[in-house]
Parts: sequence; structure tokens; C-alpha cells
Amino acid sequence: MIDQVRPAQLPDWIRSQGGNAVVLDVREPVELRAASVNPGGFELVHIPMNQIPGRLAELDPARPLAILCHHGNRSQRVAMFLAAQGFDHVANLAGGIDAWSQEVDPSVPRY
Repeated sequence: MIDQVRPAQLPDWIRSQGGNAVVLDVREPVELRAASVNPGGFELVHIPMNQIPGRLAELDPARPLAILCHHGNRSQRVAMFLAAQGFDHVANLAGGIDAWSQEVDPSVPRY
């Protein structure tokens, strides 16, 4: 079961995982140019969804990973893939960066 974490709940989820978390943004580069989050209490890593299998070695399965996309659909698929690869501390950021803009930081543009 993949944890479903709303952006406003992310700090609590990170604490519950022991800290040292990564937010993995799986959006495409053009989406990053449109909007991005500012890391606060986590490391931000960008790997587009279609590159995850080939770049899996760049991710530490011991660290908590919260996966971010536009609305939460791609991130859910990546979270499920990572869990199947042995990543035990994985969450989907439900609502994606769109919800981030509404719940955490209204300065993040919605697109």
C-alpha cells in the first residue's frame, strides 16, 4: 500500500519516517520551468518518470521518498514501481504540484 500524502501533510509524513526525505519530482523539464517547489526539510530531486528505470541507482532505497507530479497520477505509478523495486518508504504526493500551490505555497504557479 502506497501512502497518500497531501502536500500540507508532507512535514508530518517526513517526521514519521525519521527525516532525511527526498521529494522526487517526476515531471518533464518543460513542467519544471512552469512551476517548481522550494525544498524545505527535504532534498528535491528531479528525474522524469520515463527515466526512472534507467536511473534507479541514483535513488537510495533506505531514504523516504515522496513522489511529486502535476496532479498525482504519474507519481502514484512511480511510487508503485519503486515499492516493487524494494523501496519501503514511499509516498505519493496526492494532488501533485497543483495541490502544493493551493495548500502550501500559493506563489507556485498553477498550470
